[in-house]
Amino acid sequence: MIQQSDTIVQHAAQADSLQAVKHTNQLTPKQVVSWLPKDATPAQMDSAIQRHIKASEIHWSERPDTLHLPGHAPAKSFRDARLPQYYKESFFSKDSLFHPELTGGRLGVAGDPIPYTIANDNFFVSLLLGCFILIVVGFSQSRSFILRQAKNFFRVSRSNVTAITETSAEIRFQVSMLLQTCLMLALCFFFYARERVGGTFVVDFYQVLGIFFGVTVLYFFLKMALYWLVDWVFFDKKKNEQWQKAFLFVSAMMGVVLFPMVMLQIFFELPLQSILFFALLVVILAEMLSLYKVYIIFFKDKAPCLQLILYLCALEIVPLLTLWGVLTSINGYLKINF
Repeated sequence: MIQQSDTIVQHAAQADSLQAVKHTNQLTPKQVVSWLPKDATPAQMDSAIQRHIKASEIHWSERPDTLHLPGHAPAKSFRDARLPQYYKESFFSKDSLFHPELTGGRLGVAGDPIPYTIANDNFFVSLLLGCFILIVVGFSQSRSFILRQAKNFFRVSRSNVTAITETSAEIRFQVSMLLQTCLMLALCFFFYARERVGGTFVVDFYQVLGIFFGVTVLYFFLKMALYWLVDWVFFDKKKNEQWQKAFLFVSAMMGVVLFPMVMLQIFFELPLQSILFFALLVVILAEMLSLYKVYIIFFKDKAPCLQLILYLCALEIVPLLTLWGVLTSINGYLKINF
């Protein structure tokens, strides 16, 4: 028993001596922390590490720099305090990969961009919403006037007093509806130009549609001026006034009829063929109503077929074809030709 106890004491002494020898070498933080109790706080761990681990002196390499081109002087060390700041900065010094605190952006491949559509354009949506509100408010305020105009459209008064008198509010309503007609026709041609002729222009879509709208407005006002000039030369004042009111009413109602189809094309992608067919049908119907109104106002008593045909060609068909040609020419100048 005495010999066994001596052996245990001897082994314990050897272990203490080995531990002491091991502690004389450079320790690691893991070894220092393993000596502490399991419930040691981070502050106690940090104090133990600072006590047992001392920062050693850095010994920089004294070997010559061979990482330069032959014939060129070796590069200067970035540790030289005398060097300017721009010399110390490298090409990648501001790269986000070397600075975790900076946002590096998204990784991966960019997807296909969403194509432009009028339904996603806030400006066009607001414009169409304004047109809808204008139609609703206008019909609510001028409902009796519209019914009276539609009732008396297919007959004309032969008395010396004008058959239908209009207030300033009703005239403003018709003018606003006429401007909406110009906008609807410009949108229809814009759909055609973007689909058939080409969807890339040298200017923004807003400017393209604004040019088409301006040309259409100029067409209607020049047409009304031409009507007034011709009718003033060949007919009396009363008939001229009756025709001007009838033409303004027909032109205003064109925009109201075209509005639902334009909305269907924008928000539900109705086929372009259906839109163009419906727009052409509305224009032909408006021309037929205008021709009938011209006949019962100017030529019903005289019935000169030749004059009616000349009137139709000179003041109805030729201006309409001219409008189409002008819009097509403008579109040719605005589109990008590859």
